[in-house]
This record gives sequence, structure tokens and C-alpha cells, in this order.
Amino acid sequence: MSETKTETRTVESPTAATKKLIKTTRQFTKRKFTAEDKIRIVMEGLRGDDPVTALCRRESIHANIYYKWLKDFMEAGKSRLKGEDMRGATRAEVDALKDENSKLREVVADLSVENLTLKKSLF
Repeated sequence: MSETKTETRTVESPTAATKKLIKTTRQFTKRKFTAEDKIRIVMEGLRGDDPVTALCRRESIHANIYYKWLKDFMEAGKSRLKGEDMRGATRAEVDALKDENSKLREVVADLSVENLTLKKSLF
């Protein structure tokens, strides 16, 4: 009679160091697409030459990523057509330009009044 020993192996849960290593590895190996690449991929999908699934397979992206880019692309276009995006300026830049504009208007008004009084004094 032969006895078979059954080895029981306990599967250890990943330690914190292992989890951290996996996370950093995923971060460094994650593909990062440039804005031009995203636009190119979305435009190819909009053209409709190939199905979206084939396009995503070719570009090695998930379909959800494609549709997220498509949504972002369409929203950006919609806001641009509405005129909500003024040359990509930040809110602080816009406020600074408005302040400068109001100060310049005051200077022009003061100079106009001074010019008018000088003209009247001559005649």
C-alpha cells in the first residue's frame, strides 16, 4: 500500500509591499496617449471605416476608454461652439485682464476730459 500525502498549501494574501509593487508597476507600464493620439483615434471611429471594436483592438484600448474620449471630444466641441472657452485662459487670467481693462478705460476717460477742457480753454 502506498500512502499519498496530501500537501496543503496555504495561499498567503499579498503583503503591502507586494501590493505597492504591483501598483507602481501598473503606473509605469500604463500607456499614456497624447491629445493628438486621442483625437486621431476618435476621428477614425467617427469616420466609421472600421467598427469601433476593431479600432479599439488595433489601438489596444478598451471600448469604454474610446467612448470616454468620444464624450470628452464632443463636450469640448460643444462648449467651444457655445463660446464658453475663451482662448483657454484661466479664471484668474480673465479677471486680471478685466481689471486692467477697467483701469485703462478710466485713464482714457480722464484724458478725454482733460483734452476737452484744454480745447475749451483755447477758444
